[in-house]
Amino acid sequence: MALGKLAHFSIRTTDLERSCAFYERVLGFRRGYRPPFAFPGAWLYMGGDEGSYGTVHIIGIDPDDPAGLTAYLGDKPVSEPGTGTLDHIAFLATGVAQMWQTLRAEGIAWRDRTVPSLGLHQVFIEDPSGVTIELNYPAGEVAGLELPVEAQARTGALA
Repeated sequence: MALGKLAHFSIRTTDLERSCAFYERVLGFRRGYRPPFAFPGAWLYMGGDEGSYGTVHIIGIDPDDPAGLTAYLGDKPVSEPGTGTLDHIAFLATGVAQMWQTLRAEGIAWRDRTVPSLGLHQVFIEDPSGVTIELNYPAGEVAGLELPVEAQARTGALA
C-alpha cells in the first residue's frame, strides 16, 4: 500500500465562525464546497481548486445537538483546547513580513525560529482551538530584516 499525500486535517471546535475567520483572515484559506453532513462545519481550501476536498475541515460541535456528529464520527468528549498528542501542523509559505503584519493586526501572538541548516525561518501560531501551526518560510526572507519587537524575545536559532 502506498500513501500519496496528506489529504486534510480536521479540527473540532465549539466556535465554528471564530475558527473559520482565523483560517480565512490569517492564513488565506477560503470556504468552499462541503457535503450536507448532519452536523455544522466548513471545508477550507487553498486556492481555487475544490477537487482536493479542502485542506482544513472545521467540525462544529453543537453541545445541544450532538447526534449528527456522533452518528458520523463516533462519540468523543469535547477536547481540551490545544493540539493534544499531535504536536503541530506545518505549511510551506512565502511572505513572512506580510504575515508578521497580519498577525500584529489580528492581535495574534507568535514565535519565530530560524533553522540555518535547513534554510528555514519558522513562525509558530495557535488557532482559536489552541492548535499549533508552523509556517515555514525561506530563511532568505528574513536576511537583513529586523525581527518584529513582538517576536524578538521569543526568537532562537536551531542548528
